[in-house]
Amino acid sequence: MSEREQEPQERQHQEQRPGLRSDAERNRARILEVARTALTGSRDVTLNSIARQSGVGQGTLYRHFPNREALLLAVYRYDVRELIDAAPALLAAHPPLEALRLWLDRLGSYGRIKQGVADAVAAATRADLSSEYYGEVTGAITALLDAGKQAGAVRPDVDAGEVLHLVGFLWHAGDGNGWDARAQHLLDLVMDGLRSRPGASP
Repeated sequence: MSEREQEPQERQHQEQRPGLRSDAERNRARILEVARTALTGSRDVTLNSIARQSGVGQGTLYRHFPNREALLLAVYRYDVRELIDAAPALLAAHPPLEALRLWLDRLGSYGRIKQGVADAVAAATRADLSSEYYGEVTGAITALLDAGKQAGAVRPDVDAGEVLHLVGFLWHAGDGNGWDARAQHLLDLVMDGLRSRPGASP
């Protein structure tokens, strides 16, 4: 085959690659979305059921996630990234104190997903959060707290590490009836403690 004949085939092959990558990314994103929902509802969900609900074959799922732990960790990373990225968006759309509460609600949702598969990868996810994302998570909390402090809505003597300790109950969320309401009440208490008190000592 001559070079002239090869060139159109090479161009066609190159033009097809972006579409293939796009399809693969859409499949991956769809699998992650389905897995998030499924894992929230049951810790016993199987990879086969996730593939079926995602509308992809088992081979496609295993190409993206070779085993259950790989999928679980990908779901956690996906959620933590969304959590981190949500902080500036919430601050742009809401007053600082409201933005902080909405962000903590999202943290609670992440905790409930984690709890759904805690038996399988608890150690891995704790290590993932504390090492890979800890700095970014505390950075997001710091941005929310700083905005609240500048607005006079958040007490000046609290930092991101303390807030994480205060909301640690979200990582041990029960799955019994009434837990969501109880968690919301506990978050109300946390928010009450974070509010600035006029005339209070710094």
